[in-house]
Amino acid sequence: MAVQTFAAPAPSFSRMPPPRSKKRPVQRLRQKLRDLHPRHELVRFVHKLKGLLHAVFVHAHATHDSSTDQKSASATPADAEPDARLALHHHRDSPLPPPRQTPPGYQSIRCVTPSEHEEGLHDDPPPGVPYQQYFPFRSYEDLRAAEEHRYHLREQQAIEELREARRRASSGLSYQRLSVTSNRTSRATSYRGPEFSLETFKNQDFIVKDFIETLSDAAVPASRRSGNPARQVAFDPKPLIRTFEHALARLGTLSEDLELQENELSGSVRRAEAQHGQKTESLGRKLEDAIEQFNRLDNSLNGGVSDDVDSESGGNVAVRIGERLEELDRQRQRAQDAKFLIQCWMEVSERGDLSSLEDVRRLGGGDGKVRCAHIARQLLRLSHRLDPEYGQVNVPRTNGVDGANGQNGAPAKKHNTREIIEKFLEMLEKDLLKQFDDFYRRQNFDGMRECAAALRDFNDGASVMGLFVNQHQFFIDRSQLVTEELAGDGETWDRLADPDAEPPGVEPSLQSLVDEVRLVVQEESFIIKKAFPYADEVLIRFLQRVFQQSIQARLEMVLDKANSISSLAFLRSLQAARSYIGSLVDDLKSHGLTEHPEPVTSQVAAMLDQQLEDLFIPYLLGSSYIEREKKNLEELYSSLLFKFTVYQSKRRKIATSYLGSLSQRGRELFASAKDAYMERLGSSDISTSQRSMMLQLAGIKEADSDKEIEVSEEDGQLSLPNAKRMLKWLAEGVGRGLELSGGNETPKDVQAMLGLLLSHVGEIYLETALDAAAELAASQENVKNNPPDISYLYSLRTAIGILHLLQMSINTVLLPLAAPSLITRREIEKTTNTTITNLENKISNILQKTIDVCLSWAAKLLQGQKKQDFRPRDEDLVSLGAETPTCLAVTRFLDKVANQATATLSQPALGLFLSELALGLRSQLLDHFRRFTVSLTGGLVVSKDATKYAELVRGWPTSGSSSSDASGGKRGSTDNNKQTASSNSGGFEKNGMDILVDVANLFVIGPEALRERLRGVNGGEREALKSFVRNREDAGSIGVQTVLAGL
Repeated sequence: MAVQTFAAPAPSFSRMPPPRSKKRPVQRLRQKLRDLHPRHELVRFVHKLKGLLHAVFVHAHATHDSSTDQKSASATPADAEPDARLALHHHRDSPLPPPRQTPPGYQSIRCVTPSEHEEGLHDDPPPGVPYQQYFPFRSYEDLRAAEEHRYHLREQQAIEELREARRRASSGLSYQRLSVTSNRTSRATSYRGPEFSLETFKNQDFIVKDFIETLSDAAVPASRRSGNPARQVAFDPKPLIRTFEHALARLGTLSEDLELQENELSGSVRRAEAQHGQKTESLGRKLEDAIEQFNRLDNSLNGGVSDDVDSESGGNVAVRIGERLEELDRQRQRAQDAKFLIQCWMEVSERGDLSSLEDVRRLGGGDGKVRCAHIARQLLRLSHRLDPEYGQVNVPRTNGVDGANGQNGAPAKKHNTREIIEKFLEMLEKDLLKQFDDFYRRQNFDGMRECAAALRDFNDGASVMGLFVNQHQFFIDRSQLVTEELAGDGETWDRLADPDAEPPGVEPSLQSLVDEVRLVVQEESFIIKKAFPYADEVLIRFLQRVFQQSIQARLEMVLDKANSISSLAFLRSLQAARSYIGSLVDDLKSHGLTEHPEPVTSQVAAMLDQQLEDLFIPYLLGSSYIEREKKNLEELYSSLLFKFTVYQSKRRKIATSYLGSLSQRGRELFASAKDAYMERLGSSDISTSQRSMMLQLAGIKEADSDKEIEVSEEDGQLSLPNAKRMLKWLAEGVGRGLELSGGNETPKDVQAMLGLLLSHVGEIYLETALDAAAELAASQENVKNNPPDISYLYSLRTAIGILHLLQMSINTVLLPLAAPSLITRREIEKTTNTTITNLENKISNILQKTIDVCLSWAAKLLQGQKKQDFRPRDEDLVSLGAETPTCLAVTRFLDKVANQATATLSQPALGLFLSELALGLRSQLLDHFRRFTVSLTGGLVVSKDATKYAELVRGWPTSGSSSSDASGGKRGSTDNNKQTASSNSGGFEKNGMDILVDVANLFVIGPEALRERLRGVNGGEREALKSFVRNREDAGSIGVQTVLAGL
């Protein structure tokens, strides 16, 4: 038996369970039999059924004993029947599938390890076990792919055999003899198996496997299907063979029938295509003829150059004829109108009625009403011209006889035509308005449009527009809610008046009204567009009524309520309402209203902008808005700084001096501010809620407002959070001003708010606190017995931070807004620079005064230095290893000052302050060492002190900016050496005190070393060093004098 092999892929290391056995007698058809090509599907089914029959034959031969196999093999010579040879061919070439039960000692198909595959454990079956060789696969997908490949090979082979069978059938063999042996053909033709037709295969639920199972079940007797499995006999393939023979014969018949039907349908299609082609060709020729005729007609009408006739007989003539006909038609219409007008005038003047006009009004429809109104207007003008006086008799008297013929009779009185026509017009207008109202209630837009067009001649449609607007349900409902109380709880209004809280937004009732207006206008614009020929005019009238009546009334109520609470609540409510109503206008413009989805017309857009401006112009006109903003900021700033001003007013006043005169203006400012605030609290024009808010900001209880205000030292100190709050309030006001009244007046408004900011934050707050610190610094100069108290430096750090915030806010927020006006910008810059410079100078003066106080105390400590400290006696030599008491006292004091400065000041003010202090200390120490005679052992003491001073200053953060003061101003008067050193070095260097150590060494070294030290020294420095050398105790010795003489 030939074994078909496949290239096995590399084995996997994972073991998987053996695959489920799957019967593959034939594969299932792809999806279902197609209706358009059933013959192809049936042929494919026959091919697959042939493969199934071959498999049946092979299985039948495999179950027979060996003797039967030998007979079968000997009974298939070259002249045997084709079906037997075909079955044997399949039996030999097709490999048998593996048995269901795995032989003993052998494994089922699974994934093996590489070691098992290399050792060949599964290459050969165990001895004596007939088992087909197989190869390991990497996965079940690879095994399934191999089986698919094997099946396609069999299918291809079956197709080739079917082609061979067709060739044999053409040479005299029957279709049935191709499939089975001749000795079974007669039995197959006489056997009646399951019947099926083409409808069986047309069903969408048709499955090949189920069909084969149905044929197999019909072929097996019922006794074999329901019998005891223990008593089953050997497999008998004859019923299956007969069944499948009958099925093949039936399928062949169906295939022939389908082929005949396909041929008939193909012939019908060819005939239909031929008829369609002929018809298309005929229609094409007709279309070409029509196009040619149209071109000739068009050329003749347009007077083309291709015409044989002249241009006068072409299209120009036709155009002139058309224009003439239109002119004649208009003349005829005017003549008819004139005739009808004369007829109506005769009726009203002679009979006193308008029956013809009534007929037109009654029977003419919408166009008739418009024509009726137009004619009535013309009749009224005729009446004014032809009958100026009512009730006048026009017939003259002749010889005392009345009448035209001289006969006696009653005078012919003419009717009052004007009155009759006016009554008719009034009746017509009322009738049209009533019809319009009825149509509006029934939503009959066509009828409304006809009435509106007719009423256009009555006061330009004012009556119908007034009727439409006044009777609108929106105004009827809203008119009942005008007196409705404002929504919102007390907490919302409190948040609106709290300057530190975020604004809650627009008032709820106003928001509800605006939202309803947005929906109503958008819906009503659709009705207006369909009901009025002049929709824009009606829409403008409707929008004016909405803004002027509903929105304005509610807005006034909201602003009155907010104004009764506080100025800030009024401004915030005004801003929120302006923003929300502005968004309503923008939404209406973008919606388009009657032009939806396009934007509104320019006329409607201009009207909406005008209505929005008219709503808020009473609150923004002139300087009313900026005055409200200034009033609000003044109230907030005065409330926040109230306790600060009270504390400063109670502060102990120093004696009259220069500094006292400088601080006089500041005291007057905050004194007047305190008085104005108390007066404002006691005023009757502020509400209770506003008074409560101001007291809350000031930190005062309601019960203590009439008593003496008690303040603490903390209330008189500068507070950076309070400064940030004031700047935040200013920024909110500036932003609100840009939104509400932005325009050409913005620079002036910014200038006004800047003045308010500099007055309160700059003068009342910062300048007053700096004056208090300067007074404290000046008072320390008179302290005799105790070290100076420089705790006031803590306020300087806060003052510098507030000053920086103030300057940055002005440059970032206010100055850019003043750019449109160059003059205003320059004034703002000048005012700002003056205030900032003044404050910086005050800070510089305080720092310089502090340095002077500290150096004065250090000088006082140095005065306590004893002469014997640098000329110790023999019994004092034991203490040479320590610094002198004076040095220790100076270093302790200056270390405390440096720590306080570090805790209170920041760079660059800290570095410059300590640099100035170090320079002053070095100068004092150099002068101090010149005043003492130093012995050789005393030189060691001087070296210890100098080293201590140098280590002290070396630990200070003296590096600062190159400016000579803490905040940009000028220092007080100092000696030129200090200023030069400070400006050149940008701060005191770390090794700047090492010169003291060098000077101390001059008292210790011998004459030879002294000569080397002083060699090459410049003139100025040489004189300074000679002064120290002369203070040596051995300055009169020959060696030292020789050195001095050499210099």
